[in-house]
Amino acid sequence: MKAVILAGGKGANLGPISATRPIPMIRVGGRTLFDNTLNLLKSAGINDIFVVVGHQKEKMIECISEYSNNGLNLHYVEQKTAEDIGGAVLQVRNKISPGEFFMLIYGDTLTAANIFSKTQQSFHSFKCPVASICLPPSNEMFGNVFLNAHMKITRIIEKPKGDELGNYVLSGVFILSASFFDLLEKKGRSMEKALKSLVGEENLRASMWEDEWLDIVYPWEILTANRVLMDSWKESSIAKSARLEGNVTIQGVVHIEDDVIIKAGAVIEGPCSIGKGCYIGNNSLIRSYTSLGNYCSVGYGVELKNCVILDNTRVGRLSFIGDSVLGEGVDFGAGTMTVNRAVDWKPISVKSGNRPINTGLLKLGTFIGDKVVVGAGNTIAPGTIVPPGKVLAPRYTVGGK
Repeated sequence: MKAVILAGGKGANLGPISATRPIPMIRVGGRTLFDNTLNLLKSAGINDIFVVVGHQKEKMIECISEYSNNGLNLHYVEQKTAEDIGGAVLQVRNKISPGEFFMLIYGDTLTAANIFSKTQQSFHSFKCPVASICLPPSNEMFGNVFLNAHMKITRIIEKPKGDELGNYVLSGVFILSASFFDLLEKKGRSMEKALKSLVGEENLRASMWEDEWLDIVYPWEILTANRVLMDSWKESSIAKSARLEGNVTIQGVVHIEDDVIIKAGAVIEGPCSIGKGCYIGNNSLIRSYTSLGNYCSVGYGVELKNCVILDNTRVGRLSFIGDSVLGEGVDFGAGTMTVNRAVDWKPISVKSGNRPINTGLLKLGTFIGDKVVVGAGNTIAPGTIVPPGKVLAPRYTVGGK
């Protein structure tokens, strides 16, 4: 069976992290979402894979080329104009033979266990088109699904309101036949209408997914994705080339990659991930659910807690980063703090576009885009978004301008 991964969406609500990369290139738990998807597909025995690229396509294409020798038959198809999901699916129409079934995957979803194997098992049982469904913590943002006792989907509501909410939602994995392309064209390239047409023909079954599942819509959900992956780890891995000086304390499950240097007095609390070539300064505290990308530098006495920090980012001495996401190439000045709670302990709101969104989280830090410079001594309020390339001046007590 062939797989099609949709990786061209802009992820407008995922700014500033999605502004400079495709969503599947977001790195959590030491790997990108794309890495995770490919590993699960390979374990499920699916090796022929087409990736529909669009937003920030060059980065996606470069990543695909790096997989050329790992046993996968991986190709990309370019979505030249910004279209909806149906338009993206139609880009691979000539890659699927008549009568053939294929797996369709939304590239912004994540599971630690193998949802693709489970969907295949359901397909082999029902021998007809299948949609994976799950029970999320909240179902208001996703296509809601109703089904009968025989796992036949009877109704799909794309944007539910009030009492239209169902228990299950579409989890972004489908097995469809090549005839679905004709149906898409007939329904004006609308994925929603095409799926509802299958339901109307009583020809769409449900594959129940009961494990962890996440559709990454907002930047704080990157932290949730990081936690989902790290909670699946069973054992530590420390590269032989990593150098840990005396009096380094390691607790819990950790993944430490090649050429990492950890100086004396540092404390590493798992689960956490430290990418290749990272430097961890003396007396630093790396707390649980922290993911450091490759070639990051963490200065003396820094505390990192439940944060995702992407490649080539530097954190100056005596800083604190908690419940936050930092992009690539960020220069985070010495003595800078991310405040991660409100004084009155009310849930944190984050401004997305022109509207504040209540995250429901009592602890949440900041979201910093690629190549941001944060001058020394700054204190950053909870829920702050800093766009890529911005420079925040240092905060001086004496002598500042």
